[in-house]
Amino acid sequence: MGYGGYGWRPYVSVAERQRKAAREMEKRKKKGQLVSPVIVEGRTIVETFWGKAWCDNLERYSDFANRLPRGRSYVRNGSVIDLQIAPGTIQALVSGTDIYKVTVKVTPVAKARWLSICTDCAGAIDSLVELLQGRFSKGVMERICRQNTGLFPSPKEIALSCSCPDWADMCKHVAAVLYGIGARFDRQPELLFRLHDVDHAELIAKVGKGASLAKAPAASKILGSGDLGGMFGLDMAQGVEAKPIARKARAGKTAAVVGAGKGKGGKQAGGGKSRKVVVKAAAKAAARTKAPPSK
Repeated sequence: MGYGGYGWRPYVSVAERQRKAAREMEKRKKKGQLVSPVIVEGRTIVETFWGKAWCDNLERYSDFANRLPRGRSYVRNGSVIDLQIAPGTIQALVSGTDIYKVTVKVTPVAKARWLSICTDCAGAIDSLVELLQGRFSKGVMERICRQNTGLFPSPKEIALSCSCPDWADMCKHVAAVLYGIGARFDRQPELLFRLHDVDHAELIAKVGKGASLAKAPAASKILGSGDLGGMFGLDMAQGVEAKPIARKARAGKTAAVVGAGKGKGGKQAGGGKSRKVVVKAAAKAAARTKAPPSK
């Protein structure tokens, strides 16, 4: 049905879209439906590595670059009233002239491609926290964002649909949802891995030989001899001090043998023969230490 003879729908103000969005969310909540709106504070839509990488990936393709800007104002003013991410599919509701249903299908990353990413990143990501916060080396970032072989989809791996009457595949409602996905990855980066139906922990666990992006352990994470000594209450000897320490140990052992020869009442605990051996050893040691007579 046309509007004013030109086929265009009447303009709906931001305030009206917001009121409509609030009514729709309230209605769905009363029905017990889970509603997850995209909330953007201020003008900045994405701030973290994961959100920026998602949006940067979309904007570098000419197929999308010309139509994406139409969705920015929509996502900023809260028009994306629900966004749900499941393996291979994003379902969303966008408030416009009406409430429109948007579906974005993403081809999950192939097993061979995922294995290649894990292999290249093996040993370069220390923890799950580091991964989800996007705190890793430039090499890992470049590998994850690599065009056509990274984690972010190309246009041919994305299928778009919207229930609005706009003939274009990427209407402003779809564009708003695509930016909304980036905003959601800002807060919940693990959802990118859910979208691809892969386990993000494998990027940490797969440590093997020949990892091209593996980083050397930080100096602060290498325990020196002083650290080990402090940890276990030991004095860690250097290589040049090994011989003097060994001599002291032997001297102490000899003294211990002599001391052990005495029992209660001055009697030898180990027998007469043992005592004779000890006495002879002591005599020989005294003879060696005695200085030769002067001429």
